[in-house]
This record gives sequence, structure tokens and C-alpha cells, in this order.
Amino acid sequence: MEEPIVNRVAKSPLVNLDMEELFPEIQVAELDISQWLTGGFILKEKEFRTALEAADHSNYKDKVVALYCSTDAILPGWAFMLVAATVNPLAKLVVLGDNATAMTTYAQRYMEGLDLSEYQDRPVIIKGCGDRDIPEQALITLSNRLQGVAKSVLFGEACSSVPVYKRK
Repeated sequence: MEEPIVNRVAKSPLVNLDMEELFPEIQVAELDISQWLTGGFILKEKEFRTALEAADHSNYKDKVVALYCSTDAILPGWAFMLVAATVNPLAKLVVLGDNATAMTTYAQRYMEGLDLSEYQDRPVIIKGCGDRDIPEQALITLSNRLQGVAKSVLFGEACSSVPVYKRK
């Protein structure tokens, strides 16, 4: 008589973290402040403020905003601060930089805010492959944080994982 097939992974204490379920889908909206500069290069405070206030910012609602200037204009720091302060009430996050910088910053902040207490002293495998692009910073931040909590951290699938960390 044949022995039944036993799913050892299902019976193990191994916890699977699916990054597609853990990390929310977000949209990044780029915001070029050169549109409010005279000729794209010169910042005249009164005109800048007026144009900024008159602009429709609804496109940034619930998005991560990548704030940048596409020209070589030399700008005071307060210009970026003013635009960020205007958009911030609508956005999830406002970041100075490009799309990749915004995604990286959001990923790090999101992962730093997760409660990882349920993974205390347990082996954890992070599933990173899937249909969505997950920022690598999310994987790094999660892995770093799990080192202080989990017994071990692996990456991949249970059948073919890569060991990342094991408590000594």
C-alpha cells in the first residue's frame, strides 16, 4: 500500500509573505514645477504662487507625487516646499525626485510601518515573484526588519528558496 502524499510545507511553521498581497498598488504622478516658472527658468514669487494656487491639483489625490524641475533653473528650496505643501493634503506622499525615487521612498516608509509581531521567532519566506513590480527597496526594508523578529528569512518559493538570514 502506498503512503499518502504529505504536504510538508503546509505542515511546517514556515510563514509565507506574498509581496503582492502585502504591498499595496500605488500610482506615482510626476509634477514638474517648471510649468510655473517664467519661461521655464525664472521664479518670480508672486507669479509662481498665483499660478500654483490656480492650478488643478486633483490629479494628485491618493497618489505618490514625484516632484521635480525639468529645466536647469536654479531654485530656492522653498519653491519645492511650497509646491509640496500645496499638494500634500491630497497626496499619499510627496517626494523630490523621479518616479523611481518616489516608489523607493514610499516602499521604505510603508515597510517600516508594518507590524511584524506575528512573525516573532518564526521562519519566514518572502515571495517576491509575481505579476506586479515590487520595488526592491520594499524587499530590503522588509528583510532588514524581519532580522530583528523572525527566526529565519528566505526568498522565493518554499520548494526553491534562497536563505537570506538565519538567527544564530
